[in-house]
Amino acid sequence: MKNLEKYFDPKGPFAALRVSQMKRAWKQSNRRQLTWWENTYFPMLISGIFLTSKHFFYNVTFHILHLFGIAKKTKGAITFQYPEMPRPLSSRLRTRHRLTKREDGSPRCVACMMCETVCPARCIEITAAEHPDPNIEKYPAEFILDLGKCVYCGFCVEVCPEDAIRMDTGRLDIAEYSRESMIYDKKRLME
Repeated sequence: MKNLEKYFDPKGPFAALRVSQMKRAWKQSNRRQLTWWENTYFPMLISGIFLTSKHFFYNVTFHILHLFGIAKKTKGAITFQYPEMPRPLSSRLRTRHRLTKREDGSPRCVACMMCETVCPARCIEITAAEHPDPNIEKYPAEFILDLGKCVYCGFCVEVCPEDAIRMDTGRLDIAEYSRESMIYDKKRLME
């Protein structure tokens, strides 16, 4: 540390930054030179082929043993043929949003604006209106959710006091051909 003190003020505001810069420069200048054999990248190529072959033969061996009813407890790798056989989803996975309905078919949302307020991506827009039923204060005249901006954090689901918005549809395929079709209105969210 005494050698470093002649280059900077150790009590200065950028002392820690300067120390880290000097350590990085020392590491770069004192890096071990690769040998000719290491420069050919053959050792890494061979180790990569070895690792891939090890996994391949391990899985093939156990799949063949399973065909004959041997070693059933040890599993080989499993491949899901996606469009025909979808991968099993976790119950906690956050998928596409949906609005829940009341018994009469209207949305449970009371337009409290909590989901719009808590959303970090600002992808929810709600326009409130007076509900014809006097027992219900408000309802969303317009509920717009832009899935192109959504980060699937789940804050809107956690903060909703009426349990009106959920992310449990199990739909992962939300790809669209245009940005406009990624904008979901109230009708699309209630389907």
